[in-house]
Amino acid sequence: MGMITPRTNRAEILSKLRAKIDARIPILISSAGSGLVAKLLEEAGVDCINTFSGARLRGNGMGTMSMMWPILDSNEQVLRYTREDIMPAITGDAFICACLNANDPLRDMRMVLEDCRRMGVESVSNISPSISYVDKDSEIRRVLESAGINLQNEIDMLRLAQEMDMVSIGLAFDLEDSLQIIEQARPDVFCFHAGTTKGGRTGYDSGETIAETAARTELAYAEIRKVHPDVILIAHGAAFETPEDGQFILDNTTGHGIWTGSSTERLPIERAVSAAAAEFRALRFSK
Repeated sequence: MGMITPRTNRAEILSKLRAKIDARIPILISSAGSGLVAKLLEEAGVDCINTFSGARLRGNGMGTMSMMWPILDSNEQVLRYTREDIMPAITGDAFICACLNANDPLRDMRMVLEDCRRMGVESVSNISPSISYVDKDSEIRRVLESAGINLQNEIDMLRLAQEMDMVSIGLAFDLEDSLQIIEQARPDVFCFHAGTTKGGRTGYDSGETIAETAARTELAYAEIRKVHPDVILIAHGAAFETPEDGQFILDNTTGHGIWTGSSTERLPIERAVSAAAAEFRALRFSK
């Protein structure tokens, strides 16, 4: 592979996604916190590789929600590792979606999106992090919103991305936030995030079953379609951990695909490294 980053565009991306839908092939979006993971995901045939601060932190052994704390400059980290680690690792079969913090008070988001386009990224999402992570009936959410950290900034970024001819991928954790994004931003793709993925060392298990996750997701889909019938719908999170869970989601919802994060990144790395190291640790001298 040469050192020239492959390029794509909004029309080409949406055409490929619509072709998958017409062929009844599930769309697969997956997170990558390193170039190696991105390379392996692309070779496996994923349609979209998303980069975000939570994925980077997972690669360092922290939980996804660590990105909610003031331990890093989220947008700077996403832009830097996407440019230096991800783009040189891919061949262009998958497109890259940069997940951004639209509530960054230190940056004009138009300039951030322009930086994305310069490096060959033609898609963005509002999840790095999103105010939708925070329960809206909580005191902390009210405090954040009073300080100007709100969903409207994320909506404005998604709308700006479309104006700049980029693919917008909206995401929210509950129906109210989902509908607000759908109504005001009308994203090309929307992911209903059912909650932090369970499993492994840093996952969170709320006790919800995969059937309950699927039912909540389908309820959201039905309401979203009333507002934006043509949106591409993707499922993610909560009890959705394994390929079997993914199949259950596909069989019991009317969306167009799935989004994997920990399921194709943190969890398989934890299992593979632990198992391989344990085998080597068990070796003994023959004499």
